Amino acid sequence: MAKENIIVSLGGSLVAPDNIDLDFLRGFKKSITKQLEKKRVFIFVGGGKIARNYQGALLEFGADNKERDWMGINITRLNAEIVRQSFDKVAFEKVIGDPTKKVNTRRDVAVFGGYKPGWSTDYCSVLLAKNMGIKTIINMTNIDYVYDKDPNKFKDAKAIKEITWKEFKKLIPDKWTPGLSAPFDPRATKMAEILKIKVAMINGKHLDQMENFLNNKPFIGTIIS
Repeated sequence: MAKENIIVSLGGSLVAPDNIDLDFLRGFKKSITKQLEKKRVFIFVGGGKIARNYQGALLEFGADNKERDWMGINITRLNAEIVRQSFDKVAFEKVIGDPTKKVNTRRDVAVFGGYKPGWSTDYCSVLLAKNMGIKTIINMTNIDYVYDKDPNKFKDAKAIKEITWKEFKKLIPDKWTPGLSAPFDPRATKMAEILKIKVAMINGKHLDQMENFLNNKPFIGTIIS
């Protein structure tokens, strides 16, 4: 019986909120490994807070969007290498870049970093989904739900458990910019809507909720479809 292919888009701030979070990486590996009897997992790793810090510094010295994007891409690849190493021989032997090509490996885990300017890791994950006929992406973030407005700024922000892509588009910016902090980036959102991809937004600090989703159990998080 062929294994089901799953995509996980992993926020860089979960991997390295300040320093590298070794406890998170061990827990993430354990949660993913439980699934490998029936699933193959493709993991896209973002740049997170560290990437935004570097991109902000570049902006101070006059860097353009392309230069700032390359900085973010390089940091996603560093984060991805740490994630790949955590899986040891279970994972494909190098970090993958190009999401437009089929992944040719018998190993059960493949880890991706950024690819090229203008392509966020969210967008790359949707491209791989298109390329391999995958209809579900798990987006591991640092919030429990998508909210109707920024919960860090507004105390009355309301959690959303299910939302359509059409409605979700109203909550995020229209365009991608390097270092953008949004639940799912605008370009990826538009393509996911066209392809009818379902995205589950789950707080990476609660890996049991990711396991619940993967095991078709009730979970804390938001479904965008």
